[in-house]
Amino acid sequence: MATPPSLCIEKLKQALDAAEIGQHPVEVHGALVGLICGGVKQDHMAWLKPLVELMNDGQALEHNLQHLITELYQDTVARLADFEFGFTLLLPEEEVSLSQRVEALALWTQSFLTGIAIIQPELAKASPDVREVIKDLAEIAQVEFDVGDDDESEAAYIELQEFVRMSAILCYSEFGLDMPLNDTDKSSTIH
Repeated sequence: MATPPSLCIEKLKQALDAAEIGQHPVEVHGALVGLICGGVKQDHMAWLKPLVELMNDGQALEHNLQHLITELYQDTVARLADFEFGFTLLLPEEEVSLSQRVEALALWTQSFLTGIAIIQPELAKASPDVREVIKDLAEIAQVEFDVGDDDESEAAYIELQEFVRMSAILCYSEFGLDMPLNDTDKSSTIH
């Protein structure tokens, strides 16, 4: 994202609050990534319906909120489709306490698992690697521990965050669509 995560989280939080939707921005991003990595159709905004069902009981989103989420969706698809763009999880930055970042990671992971399960209801038939990371992600989603503000805890958090990120990429490589948005050319161009 060109916008720093903290600013993106704040803008999305303001839009969610204005629309009176009780979701945290990390939950929205987690669910969105779960839908994408599960292989949701990327044309005609097909991804929007399951996301709205998850976050707003199927009720239409306020225009500004939908616009922000659409931008987030497009950015996320681009980053997942092209490894050079560097897919990242939308999580609070280092200035936020480690305990809040761990809680945000657990929320993101729970929402990711919900999103992917909606699109891929038969995850038990996935490859052994994907089944293993889904199992590990389910454990991470339940993480509740007291975190000290020390280097060891920070390193453990960074390792968990990277594991979750790589797990999402693995799921995308198995279920996600191969073609990036708006790519109608059947041949590939080498840059």
